[in-house]
Amino acid sequence: MTDLLDAAPPEPETKPKKKKTTRNVLFFFLGIVVIAALVGTAFVAKLANDFNSQTQKITNVFPKEESRPAPAVNGAKNILLLGSDSRGDAVDMAEQGAASDQRSDTMMWVHIPADRKNITMMSIMRDTWVDIPGHGEAKINAAMAFGGVPLVVETLEGLFKNRIDHVAIVDFEGFKAITDSLGGVTVPVTVPFTTSTHTFNAGPQLMNGDEALAFVRERYAFTDGDYQRVRNQQLFLKAVMGTVLTPATLTNPAKISDLVGNVSPYISVDKSLDAGTLGALALSLRDVRSSNVISFTLPNLGTGTSADGQSIVVKDDAAVLGISEALTNDSLVSYLAANGLG
Repeated sequence: MTDLLDAAPPEPETKPKKKKTTRNVLFFFLGIVVIAALVGTAFVAKLANDFNSQTQKITNVFPKEESRPAPAVNGAKNILLLGSDSRGDAVDMAEQGAASDQRSDTMMWVHIPADRKNITMMSIMRDTWVDIPGHGEAKINAAMAFGGVPLVVETLEGLFKNRIDHVAIVDFEGFKAITDSLGGVTVPVTVPFTTSTHTFNAGPQLMNGDEALAFVRERYAFTDGDYQRVRNQQLFLKAVMGTVLTPATLTNPAKISDLVGNVSPYISVDKSLDAGTLGALALSLRDVRSSNVISFTLPNLGTGTSADGQSIVVKDDAAVLGISEALTNDSLVSYLAANGLG
């Protein structure tokens, strides 16, 4: 993925704040296609066809099977969400494993347990210093540039010793399409800031597509850079969910059709993550409520400097090990509660 605003300044030594949100970007699409799992109509069939035909399919998404962890035997699922920006090389270069200027600046590991009672979303800071197979130590967002989606998956599976079942890439331009399809989204701005084109005052602000895109991209305006950008993206997604998951939207066929049609072109998914798979997964999650959706950032030891002079985020090896074991045991929620996360 591209560095969304080119070269980043050094990150301050600030711990990421914990955050709980009502839904995430994947659950937005699940919320749309869940209708397909519940209602058998020609209209719903059209929605599924629109999603399947307009989304890009990532044909080369996983590394060689012999290098991967075994699938979970209990039915738990792990989904990797990546945020992209269309201003860089074509995303298909990264999908095919080619080197490009794409960088996975927004990275989220979504864990869905076997009992389907909750959803846990782990954000991973883009400057986290890790071992990238075949390339040595580097910032984790460089994996996309080195070897595309397969290398990102291999890096994360190696870090957490657990298998990623699906991958979804969302172009930030899709945030603009979402917002305009909904007729605008009201976002509760917590930290006021100004970009070269927009001013965001504190408090509820009705945003159009252009404003929403500027809101989720900006990081230079903040003393803690990427940390506030991640919080703003979460605020925006929460506001989208508050707008989408209402009778006014879900019972409006024209609005739903526009939403699916306008947003699908900005989504890339692995070939097994089609409308049917999403609909079935959404149906299995029908009892999940906002209190069951937990968001946190992978703990780290603050910022530091690499041997070659880069400003980096130093990973917390003890936390990585604990999360790896919790993923394997399907006990991530218990681990988070015991360690004051989420």
